[in-house]
Amino acid sequence: MICELVRQGKTVGVTANSHKVIRNLIDAALDAADETGMDLQCCHKADGTDEPRNGLSLVTKNNDLFGALEAGVPVGGGTAWLWSRPEAFETLDVLFVDEAAQMSLANVLAVSHAARTVVLIGDPRQLDQPTQGSHPDGTDVSALDHILAGEKTLSPDKGMFLQETWRLHLDISAYTSELFYEGKLSSRAGLDQQVIHAEGAVRGSGLRYVPVEHHGNQNCSPEEAEVLRALVNGVLEDNATWIDRDGRKSPVTLNDIVIITPYNAQVFEIQRRLPGARVGTVDKFQGQEAPIAIYSTATSSHADAPRGMEFLYSLNRLNVATSRAKCLSILVGSPQLFEAECRTPRQMQLANAFCRYLEMAERITG
Repeated sequence: MICELVRQGKTVGVTANSHKVIRNLIDAALDAADETGMDLQCCHKADGTDEPRNGLSLVTKNNDLFGALEAGVPVGGGTAWLWSRPEAFETLDVLFVDEAAQMSLANVLAVSHAARTVVLIGDPRQLDQPTQGSHPDGTDVSALDHILAGEKTLSPDKGMFLQETWRLHLDISAYTSELFYEGKLSSRAGLDQQVIHAEGAVRGSGLRYVPVEHHGNQNCSPEEAEVLRALVNGVLEDNATWIDRDGRKSPVTLNDIVIITPYNAQVFEIQRRLPGARVGTVDKFQGQEAPIAIYSTATSSHADAPRGMEFLYSLNRLNVATSRAKCLSILVGSPQLFEAECRTPRQMQLANAFCRYLEMAERITG
């Protein structure tokens, strides 16, 4: 879309909550331009630590970015602090807001004066915007949540729902689509051949569940960390390989496995056993992907959840954690999590997503 707008002679802006997200979209636009032989020039007002590349100039001052646009550079990137300034008024034809589900409605309104058209890109079914303080009703939501007005997916009169995933094997997207996208999501052609080849238990494609008995754990489970160590080391020692969507075969390395957990304490517990592994909280891994994604829930039961059911059973967090995987999504957790004592319809909805995962997953034991 950015490349096509530039071909039409439009001036385009890119914004998001972080410089990293902005740079990712600019890099993607430059890659798309390279594929078609287009000479695309961009300017990014960043924090001074970004790596340069052909077609991209990096500046640290607002005036330098606005000067580049005036000089004919068609694409400029910066945070809301840049585009909300008075001198940004109508400097653009189109402003793209990436990860708009994490940018507040107020911030999007503040930057909207910079362009005649604003395009919001994001997924409100993944992590919510970070919020602090209290707000009047209706103003505490992200821009995309405001437009969705409680619906799971966009209706045609409000925008475009991208119905194909470029990541998930069909057996994973079937779960993701049913639970989070009203059954409207499907996998792109070719993703059905994504598979893990191995002799051990971690092989094939789709959803897997590894039950680990433990009691009284809140935000840290040494028992699950030990199981994860055995699982990961088993895959590596098994000389496992994986097939990507283009049919290419590659060895499964430590970098091809992401391990996700709700709590920092569990991150540290796993890191001690698997130094060098890609381990982090759900917040860290949004937007990332790997052939194998493992979700360690850590908490023994709903009653042990230190931040309550709403956090541990969060539909957004479960969606992010289980949809990082290209081939295999593995949930490691206590069987007690699937026996939650629900007292409200909301709690039933939260627990249902976990129980449906259990119904659709193949169990790994031993």
